Amino acid sequence: MSEKKHRVSRRQFLNYTLTGVGGFMAAGMLMPMVRFALDPVLRPQAETDLVAVADVADITAEPKRFDYKIDQVDAWYKSEEPKSAWVYKDGDKVVALSPVCKHLGCTVNWNSDPGNPNRFFCPCHYGAYEKDGKNVPGTPPLAPLDVYVSEVKDGKLYLGKAKPRGEA
Repeated sequence: MSEKKHRVSRRQFLNYTLTGVGGFMAAGMLMPMVRFALDPVLRPQAETDLVAVADVADITAEPKRFDYKIDQVDAWYKSEEPKSAWVYKDGDKVVALSPVCKHLGCTVNWNSDPGNPNRFFCPCHYGAYEKDGKNVPGTPPLAPLDVYVSEVKDGKLYLGKAKPRGEA
């Protein structure tokens, strides 16, 4: 029986060594970059806290725009982001709608177009929404306005994140 020895030549040894060291160095350089890119995606998103927006006494049956600010953390940068909501009372219930048109993201206004009385109107592409935020058929928006997560506590209206109708 012949014994066959597998010998590694000098050239193969150097090739294996340099490939291993190069791979180790590449992994050492790429890991921080991959972590930096994926960390915000993999971090669990906490539900945004509710922010006090208005006194319930100031809210009427007619939609009124309320502007407020939220604290935002974007990686290491902290800032205040201005937000707004169209708020009105529907019986005992308080409804808070996002002012962002679902067509192309323009801002809607209440009762601003003579051709669309008592409706939210988007001047960018003539989109229209009913008072409850549902899109008017035959106009560009294909979905209703988003609804803010809301809570009334101690005579104040608190708003959270805007969610598509049915999720809020």
